[in-house]
Amino acid sequence: MTVDLFIPCFIDQFYPQTAFNVIKVLEKAGVKAIYNPEQTCCGQPSYNSGYWDETKTLAQKFIGDFEGERTIVSPSASCTGFIKNYYGHLFPEGDQQFEAQNQLKARLFELTDFLVNHLQFTEFGARFPHKVCYHDACTALREYGIKKEPRLLLSKVEGLELVEMEDTETCCGFGGTFSAKFHSISTAMTEQKVEKALATGAEYIISTESSCLMNIEAYILKNKLPIKPIHIADILANGW
Repeated sequence: MTVDLFIPCFIDQFYPQTAFNVIKVLEKAGVKAIYNPEQTCCGQPSYNSGYWDETKTLAQKFIGDFEGERTIVSPSASCTGFIKNYYGHLFPEGDQQFEAQNQLKARLFELTDFLVNHLQFTEFGARFPHKVCYHDACTALREYGIKKEPRLLLSKVEGLELVEMEDTETCCGFGGTFSAKFHSISTAMTEQKVEKALATGAEYIISTESSCLMNIEAYILKNKLPIKPIHIADILANGW
C-alpha cells in the first residue's frame, strides 16, 4: 500500500525526527509513504485567528498538493480534525472546491487511527522501558475522536508502563494562538497539566500532538522539571 504523508508545520519546523519516525513506522506496517515537499500549512492557525480568506488560500493549495486518490496519513489529529471539520465551511456546497475537499477528507487519517482501525497493525516490536502518561489533546479527543487507539498501541510496547494522570482530558493550555493571546491563563493551564503528570511518577508525557508537546516542553524546561514530552511515533519507532 502507498500513502501520501502530510507532515504538519510544528513537526516540519521543530521535530523533523518525528516525521522520519512516522515513515519508519509506516514502512514497518508494510506501507510506502510518499512525501510531497511542496506541502505547507493546512490553514488551522489562521482560521482560528479569524483570517478565513487567507485560510481559504492555504486550503486551496493543500487540496492541490494532495490531489489524487491515495490515502493521506498524518501524525496530528489536530490538523486532520481541522481539515475534516472545517474545510466544508471554507468550501460550502456550490463552491468549485466543494467536491474536491469532500474527496480529500474521506481519505485523510491520523496516524494511530490509520494503524489501529484501518491496517489493524499494532505490534511494531518497539521497546521503551519507562513509566509514561498520555495526554489527550483537545482536538484529538473532541474533533477527531481518538482515545483508545494511542493507548492500544502503547500497550504493545515492551517495557512501557502506562499510568493515567488525573484530568487527562483537560487542555494543556496551548490552544494555538490562545497561548499567545492569553499567556497567563495558558501558563496556569500548562502548570496544572504538568503537575498532574508529575504526580503519577511518569518519566514521559506522550501525545499525538507535537504542538501540545512543544507547549508542555517549554514549561518543563523553564522550570527544570524531571519529565519529558515525546510524540507517540517516536515511541513506536524505538528499540528496533
